[in-house]
Amino acid sequence: MVTKRNSLRLAAVAALGALFLGTAGTAMAAAPAATDPDPVAATATAPAPAPAPAPVASAPVASVSAGITAKPSVTSVQAWQLFRVTGTTTGLEAGSTVTLQQKQHGTWVTLPASVHTTRNGSYSLGVKLGIKGLNELRIVSGNTASPVFTVTVR
Repeated sequence: MVTKRNSLRLAAVAALGALFLGTAGTAMAAAPAATDPDPVAATATAPAPAPAPAPVASAPVASVSAGITAKPSVTSVQAWQLFRVTGTTTGLEAGSTVTLQQKQHGTWVTLPASVHTTRNGSYSLGVKLGIKGLNELRIVSGNTASPVFTVTVR
C-alpha cells in the first residue's frame, strides 16, 4: 500500500534523479511531471469536406509523414533499474526533443525523461521506473507518438 509519506519520498527521489541525470539524457521516471492529454488522438465531429482540386505544381512535392519508433532494451526490470529506450524518427527536424510518456489510469502522463534526436533522427533514452507492474509506455514529440510498448517492473 502506498502511503502519503512513500508518495512524497518517491516524488523527491524522482526530482533529484531528474536533476542529476537529466543533463545526460537520462531521467527518473517515477513521478509524473504533468498530465498530458493524448496528443495523437483526434475526434471527428463532422464528415470531412470533399477534397479541393490540387494546384498545379512545377515539381512534384513529396509529403513526409512524421513517425517515431521505440524499442526498450529489456521487457522486465527491477524497480529503479536503468534500461534504455532507443529508436529513430522520420519527418522530424534533427535535434527535436522526444519524451517518454506512461499510461496511468487511462491517461498519458509525460514523465521527466527526454532527449534530443541526433542529426540522423535516432535517439537513446535512459529510463528508471518505480511503479511496479506492467507499464504501458510510448515516445512522443509534438503530435507524433511511437507505438505503445510495455515494460514490467518487478
